[in-house]
Amino acid sequence: MIEHGPIGPRDVLLVVDVQNDFCSGGKLAVPGGEEVVPALNRLATQFEHVVLTQDWHPAGHSSFASSHPGRSPYDTVELAYGPQILWPDHCVQGTPGAQFRKELNITQAELILRKGYHREVDSYSAFYENDHNTHTGLAGYLRERGLERVFIAGLAFDFCVRFSAEDAKREGFSVAVVEDASRGIDVNGSIFATRQVLAGLGISCIKARA
Repeated sequence: MIEHGPIGPRDVLLVVDVQNDFCSGGKLAVPGGEEVVPALNRLATQFEHVVLTQDWHPAGHSSFASSHPGRSPYDTVELAYGPQILWPDHCVQGTPGAQFRKELNITQAELILRKGYHREVDSYSAFYENDHNTHTGLAGYLRERGLERVFIAGLAFDFCVRFSAEDAKREGFSVAVVEDASRGIDVNGSIFATRQVLAGLGISCIKARA
């Protein structure tokens, strides 16, 4: 069961970046990241439609601190599209860290959307890259499928889940974030800020119920 009423044929579950590098032992581990997997596996069985996202960076991506001499992870720099937090190298294309967590068992997913593969711009959101202008194509895909309500969960709550939720709302979808099937990094109070932003946009943070 899930809060927010019964799940129907116009609902989709968006499972965000449940990859090895975002789990314990990974290059950019989200505290407790792997803990979302059992909840997501159960949750996905309630949905006819599921989309997975996969962070998929080329080596030397502009969001990596290693691409900016003298800079460290979690510093902020100004790139062509605005401020960008620098990260440890993570989810590099073709590496074990970029693969989905092996315990994630959502074989019925209809689409795997890779993001962050343009070297010069990061992509937190599943809908837009961080320039807030370049579409990933997900909104059009969902609309053409006749999907209207987007439930979002995964990693990390305060970055890729947050910005995916904001942009889903911006694109006119009804949106809810399944918070107990998500985990956050919490950079400079980003979890608190995320809850404030989502509430201000009228995006519900709900729970998956066993």
